[in-house]
Amino acid sequence: MKYNAVTVTQLNQYIKDRFDEDENLNAILVKGEISNFKNHYTGHLYFTLKDEKSLIKCIMFKSYADKLAFKPKDGMQVMVFGSVSVFERDGVYQIYAKSMLEDGIGDLYEKYEQLKQKLEKQGLFDIEHKKPIPLYPKVIGVLTSQTGAVIRDIINVATRRNPNVYIRLLPVPVQGTGAAEQIAQKIKLMNEKKLADVLIVGRGGGSLEDLWPFNEEIVAQAIYESEIPIISAVGHETDFTIADFVADLRAPTPSAAAELAVPDIYDLIQKINSYKNRCKISLQKQIELMKLRYEKCMKSKVFTDPMRKIRDINIILDSYVQKLENIVKNIQKNKQTQYIEIVTKLDTLSPLKTLSRGYTLTEKDNQIVKSVNELKQGDKIIIRFYDGEKNAIIDNK
Repeated sequence: MKYNAVTVTQLNQYIKDRFDEDENLNAILVKGEISNFKNHYTGHLYFTLKDEKSLIKCIMFKSYADKLAFKPKDGMQVMVFGSVSVFERDGVYQIYAKSMLEDGIGDLYEKYEQLKQKLEKQGLFDIEHKKPIPLYPKVIGVLTSQTGAVIRDIINVATRRNPNVYIRLLPVPVQGTGAAEQIAQKIKLMNEKKLADVLIVGRGGGSLEDLWPFNEEIVAQAIYESEIPIISAVGHETDFTIADFVADLRAPTPSAAAELAVPDIYDLIQKINSYKNRCKISLQKQIELMKLRYEKCMKSKVFTDPMRKIRDINIILDSYVQKLENIVKNIQKNKQTQYIEIVTKLDTLSPLKTLSRGYTLTEKDNQIVKSVNELKQGDKIIIRFYDGEKNAIIDNK
């Protein structure tokens, strides 16, 4: 029996033709919430449009994307105009968007903005509260899924930068119901048991729904109250969660978080070697400088002619002795002159000078007699002459 089978390509081509022939699918306006948004480096936009029960993939080529009046992102409610067709290679149908209008903010995104504003007012994002990341941590705590690329990336980067660092993983669900509560619980456990020096909380990229546990208030409060510094590494570089704003440091990716948490030991070794070389060079220069100072000192007159200093001091001492001698001589000369002047004055006033001119001096009882009334008959007196004295008795008054 002969079967008339068609190839996969023929089947996809047939389905594509049916889509293209349907006028309702060639110009259609669809509203929904953007999810899994990606702005490709080519300028094309890839995203999913969804509602409560279903979703459909969408693509908007660069020529149409450049005309948009707003920047699409996850959580936005939009209306998309375009056509529905089949991508033959993958056998999937999708919307080829030609234009897009905002249709309000999705429920999750609205909850995200409300919580963000609330926590910001409460001070959970304040810079003053953020703790510094330790420079040389010994234990890196990681809260993420046990089976994912995140923990592998962190281990690879951390061990490459420092093989001696210890990574302690506490596995937690990173999406779905109850994930936020478990993440908050493990953060508290890390602090209670002091299981790490720094803690990385993260997961890979995803839609706003996938990242939602990291937008829950219970996780934000646990991060804020943690005494262990926390690095948030949730999603890709363009993804921002509440956890990123509360954490002490945000890393664009889990690999970047490992680089921020673990210092590169080889860079540290290079720095130490550099410091050693600088110290060695500095010590050599110091020795050379001291050697030059020593040589200069040895050429000094103190060492080449040590007696010169003594001779100079002797000369100075002799000059001081000469000055003292001159001062003493001047004092003696002045005193001698004063002595002569005083002696001359005394000689002029001396009673002996008067006696030499023929006068005498009469004394009674060692007192000079100034009046005849001081004498009476029989008194013994002494009469002093220029060249001697004589005793006498008053014969009559």
